Order: sequence, then structure tokens, then C-alpha cells
Amino acid sequence: MTVSYRRAFWKSRHHAWLAVLTVGAGFVTGEPLGLLIGLTLYAVGLIFLPDAAFFRRSVDERENAAREKEIAAKWAEFQAQQERVMASLSNGRRTRYNTLLTVCRDIETASTEAQANTGLEVQSRTGKLDELLWTFLRMLAVEQTLEVFLEGERKEQVPQLTAQLESETQTLAAEIALLKQKTPPSAGLDTKQRLLTSRLERLETLRQRQSRIDQAQANLELVRSEEERLIEQVKLIRADAVAAKNADALSARIDLSIQHLATTNQWLSEIAEFKEVSQQMPELPSRVGLPPPPLPRAATPQSNSQS
Repeated sequence: MTVSYRRAFWKSRHHAWLAVLTVGAGFVTGEPLGLLIGLTLYAVGLIFLPDAAFFRRSVDERENAAREKEIAAKWAEFQAQQERVMASLSNGRRTRYNTLLTVCRDIETASTEAQANTGLEVQSRTGKLDELLWTFLRMLAVEQTLEVFLEGERKEQVPQLTAQLESETQTLAAEIALLKQKTPPSAGLDTKQRLLTSRLERLETLRQRQSRIDQAQANLELVRSEEERLIEQVKLIRADAVAAKNADALSARIDLSIQHLATTNQWLSEIAEFKEVSQQMPELPSRVGLPPPPLPRAATPQSNSQS
């Protein structure tokens, strides 16, 4: 964003001091000539001071400080989110993340050694590795949530309940059809019709639950496949980094991996149930990953899942 130094000057302390030392001083003299000289000096100051080097330096320093403060706030917010996601993972998933983190650090080391062959900054590549790690962490969190959901639904035996209720509603519908043929109509016909309506509504609810189970199972299979693909891509990047020592080829390989993850990131962002991990990684300077949070003292129900 381009800074308007003249607009900034109107709001600055330099403008206030200019007004005091020129117009204010001329007014204090009580002489028309003094006031005229003060106004003249004030006008001259308005023309030249916004372009003065010392003023521009002060504006730039203030803008840079504000920008750095904003970046620090965004990064702190992202770090807090990353730590929350890490802390929520089971021990097994946290170990898988840390294993991939070690691979990324190997890439960073090899990338530093290859720095002499190109002018590309190492930070540019490590920032992209951070993005790969964040995507992997998001997928681990989604995988765990899906597994917990599916495990709960399996205990409820939704498919069996659906099949049983379908059979019961068919039988009840046949009974009602027979009762309608009787003359006069059976006294219990209205009650059975209300019972059928109630069971049909319950059956529709079970079918909706089954549809969500099927979707969750499909999402779980997809996220696991994407995790495996990402792991293999990062290992391939490490192999290239260690063997080739070519920074340009390494950067191209990382860029290709990032492109492959575009669809995955879009899919993760569209899953309404996982808004906590839908945020894209901010484009901010960082090192590869974060130190893993300390393991909880007491195991939680989620922590027992090691897959």
C-alpha cells in the first residue's frame, strides 16, 4: 500500500508544531506583519515539509511498526489455532505429524546447503513447507473427528435400525390397508395411521443419518488417501533435496506439491463441520512448523485413538 505523505502530514505532530511555530507565533506578536509572516512560513512549510527526508522516515517507521504489529497479531492467532489443533489430536496422530515435521526439517537443512546455487531465499521454501505441514495437520484433525463420529454412529447401529423400521412400517401399512377395507372402519384405524406417520418420520430421520454416515465414510477414505499422498510427496522432496542439491529443482518440486494440494484445501474449507481447521495458513514469515505441545497429563477419550 502506497503511503500518502501529504495526507499523513496533516495528521502528524509535525503539522501541529508547524502551525504553532508559525501562525501561532505570528498571532502572539499581536502585529499584522508578524501574523502575515507566520502565515507565509506556514504555507511554505506545507509545501516542503511533507517531502522532507526526516518526515518521510518518521512516517515509514510508523507504518512499518503498525504493519509488524498486525503481522504479529495474525501470526499469534494462527499459532494459537495450530496449537489447539495439535493438542486435540490423539498421541498417534501427533506422532505422525512430528514425523513429517522431521522430514521437512531435513528438507530445510538440504535447502540451506543448496542456497549457494541460486538467489532464491530459503525462507520462501520453508514457508511453503509450513503450508504443507498445516494442510497435513488439518487433515489429521478432520480424520480424527470423522472417526469419532463414525464410531458413535456404529454404536447406535443405524443401518440395522433403519432396516428394522422399514420392515415394521411396511407391515403396519399393510395392516392399515386391510382395516380400511372393513365396513364399518375399525375403531383403531386412526391410531394406527398416526403410528405409521410417526414411524415414517423416524425412518426419514434414520435415512438422513445413514446418508451422513455414508458421506463421512467417503470423506474419511479421501482424507486418509490425501494424507498418504502428501507424505509421499514430502519424502520425494527430501530425496530430491538431499540427492540433487539443486535449489531451483527443489523449489519447483515444492511448488508442484502446493498446486496438488489446492483441491484438498478447497475441500477442507467447504466442510462445514470443521470450520476450526478451515483457515488457510497466513502468508507470513515463519519457520517450519511449531514445537509440539506437551502431552496431556491425563488421557482423554480422543487420546486413546492411535490410528
